[in-house]
Amino acid sequence: MPAIPTRALLLAGLVLGLPSFCAAQAASDDQIVARGAYLARVGDCTSCHTVAGGKPFAGGFGMNTPVGKIFSTNITPDPNTGIGRYSEADFARALREGVAKDGHNLYPAMPYPSFAKLLDEDVQALYAYFMKQVSPVNQANLPSTIPPVLNWRWPLKIWNVVFLKSGAYQNKPNQSAAWNRGAYLVQGLGHCGACHTPRSIAYNEKSLDESSRSYLAGAYLDGWYASDLSGETNPGLGRWSEVELSLFLKRGANGHASAFGSMTDVINNSTQYLSDADIASMSTYLKSLPPHEESTAPAYAYDGRATIAALTHPGSSQGAGIYYTYCMGCHGDDGRAYAPYLAPLAGNPNLLELNPSSAINVTLNGSRDLAVSGIPAAYPMPSFKAVLTDTDVATVLSFIRSGWNMQSASVETQAVAKIRRQTQDGS
Repeated sequence: MPAIPTRALLLAGLVLGLPSFCAAQAASDDQIVARGAYLARVGDCTSCHTVAGGKPFAGGFGMNTPVGKIFSTNITPDPNTGIGRYSEADFARALREGVAKDGHNLYPAMPYPSFAKLLDEDVQALYAYFMKQVSPVNQANLPSTIPPVLNWRWPLKIWNVVFLKSGAYQNKPNQSAAWNRGAYLVQGLGHCGACHTPRSIAYNEKSLDESSRSYLAGAYLDGWYASDLSGETNPGLGRWSEVELSLFLKRGANGHASAFGSMTDVINNSTQYLSDADIASMSTYLKSLPPHEESTAPAYAYDGRATIAALTHPGSSQGAGIYYTYCMGCHGDDGRAYAPYLAPLAGNPNLLELNPSSAINVTLNGSRDLAVSGIPAAYPMPSFKAVLTDTDVATVLSFIRSGWNMQSASVETQAVAKIRRQTQDGS
């Protein structure tokens, strides 16, 4: 039998092995795309880049600013109106530096100061997902309503020099793996600080991590007050356990509070889909944050006697009468409702917060539908703006915020009128 040349053996081996190599490569590519899809959930890309009834990621979601409204952009792989012509480097630059392919600067409503912390492999996975799995949509981006004289982009270059901190997240060697994973998710792709950290006059977040106590200390945003996520005892997470916090991130409600405002979208589109390990890591990190300021206020202690007595005779005060008529059926005379199905009021951190904006907004406009595992919440908060005057809302919220021993400040009628004006177009 003639000897088979070594070169022929090598060629045969290469040909025979090619199918298995291609299958392994395809599986690897599929895994990267799947990871990108998961990371897009973590980043809650849907909430900003998909409008109700619109095509996924085609943009058009309106965001109010002090000088006008801006709209999210089309991030589908359409080559003409989306990001179809973006290279991975272009994509990474937009994500981490806020600079589009053509060189124009993005508004920092796009949370690129947070996304700057993304690891290279996560940027790669996100790019693979958007380019290979998202359907292209030919839909032009909407122009902002900001007056032309205020719509210059070049000042954003200076803004980036001053406020943008480049560089991927670096693990803290003195912290656990779970803590570091939670910090990476919260600070980076989860961009929690974009809503929950107060901003300065230049619209920059006052802090991008736990090195400052202003980080996640709560902030007013577009008619809502994004909750204090620090370790504050009453308005913050000081009385929550890690398990309770994980339940909130997974289900949108627990024994302390229920999601409202844009947090409903976060639950609907993002956190309910995260792995239990990632949810637990985020809770570990958030629960490690100290109170954002030193407070001498005692921890809230429930005492419902005076409030229940007032509701026994609802004619005794206007606030008690309004509560008895419109609120007590769901929230009860004890203010504890039936958590997590109906939001408790007594001890709710959002009612112990100094800023009453969220309580005003949810009373006027109700809450968006919370849907977990495809099942809508049975008892969403209804809107009362058509049946209660500004004075009525201020009166009943003052009654609630002082009820069940909460002793929070009263609500002014002017504050209600302001939020009614701000939200009259449904935004």
